[in-house]
Amino acid sequence: MKRRELLKGAAGGALATAAITSLTGCTDDTATKKAMEEASKLKTELELANSKIAELEEAVTKAMEAPAVVKDRVEIAVVSTWPRDFPGLGTGAQRFAQRLSDISDGRFAVEYFAAGERVGAFDSFDEVASGNAQIYHAADYYWKGKHPGWAYFTAVPFGLTYTEMNAWIRFGGGQELWDELAGTSGLKNLMCGNTGVQMGGWFRKEMNSADDFKGLKMRIPGLGGDVLAKLGASPVSLPGGQIYENLISGALDATEWVGPWNDEAMKFYEAAKYYYYPGMHEPGPMLAAGINKDFWEGLSPSDRVMVESAASMENDVMMAEFNANNGSSLTRLLNDQGVQLRKFSDDTYDSFGEAAVEVFEETVAHSDLARRIHESFVKARADVGGWAKIADQEYLRQRNRVLGV
Repeated sequence: MKRRELLKGAAGGALATAAITSLTGCTDDTATKKAMEEASKLKTELELANSKIAELEEAVTKAMEAPAVVKDRVEIAVVSTWPRDFPGLGTGAQRFAQRLSDISDGRFAVEYFAAGERVGAFDSFDEVASGNAQIYHAADYYWKGKHPGWAYFTAVPFGLTYTEMNAWIRFGGGQELWDELAGTSGLKNLMCGNTGVQMGGWFRKEMNSADDFKGLKMRIPGLGGDVLAKLGASPVSLPGGQIYENLISGALDATEWVGPWNDEAMKFYEAAKYYYYPGMHEPGPMLAAGINKDFWEGLSPSDRVMVESAASMENDVMMAEFNANNGSSLTRLLNDQGVQLRKFSDDTYDSFGEAAVEVFEETVAHSDLARRIHESFVKARADVGGWAKIADQEYLRQRNRVLGV
């Protein structure tokens, strides 16, 4: 029997009992009238009770049928290799962290730590791999000492541009190889930024030939540093926040960093006036959101999509921001700071290429995974780059010729 029927029966019994009791005890008209009033009152109360029960039953039914839309908060600590508020790289990492919170309506409780605020810049990998933090934002070539394959997922000499890198990662098998490599360290990595083609670096003297690199102490990480080592340089890997002081003190003879927008903010021109282009070492350096794999696998499918969407958006926005700012920054460096813009000679670039061949031979010999990553990268460079030569490059050549750019 339903609860409503039980209540009706109970109330009905009480009504009858009250009425009979009243009639039995009193036989005059006054008593009868009183009993009828009490019965009417009880009937009204019963109808109100039944109405309230119906409302409650309907509410319970709707609650049971409705999907569960309220989920638990997800705590996320993001550590990065960049100084706080540093243009492009630092602000891009912070923007990614904020977007994680925004895209989840605050259910992702994100706490962002710039380099040195929780761990050192180069300690971010181990901090996330260990599970102490959930995500890092970095350039994965910083970890090439763990496996040379990491370099390919930022940039390698004579490598992929931004558009070529996106094509390789998304549709050329790059993400699958990245997953395999990252999985060996308990990570899942996503594209989360790009700076575009980088400058060749800041030098205290003119670099007229490959011989000028002999004995040069230069901050240049990744396989690009290995290339210059083949030419006799002494490559040094330093996080961004330590470059200026080492350049000013003379501990470094030269440095590469990113491009005009970032380099202007770093004030490298105070120590080195010769600014060379183009950089052979980082033609389209991709930045990464490195995610603890256990944390990633513990997320719901929809939560993973939100993380992927936030990372993918930053991959696009950061590149657009660099393109929007590099031109005006270069103009200021040349006009206001007395910077001397120089182009590497073809002979110097040929020497870079010869040294790069040796570096890649050593990289491929490291392991089967390194070989497979390299072969996949080379195929993408040929396929995507071949099309870019016909489409993008030839269009830009003709456009600039006609317009006199």
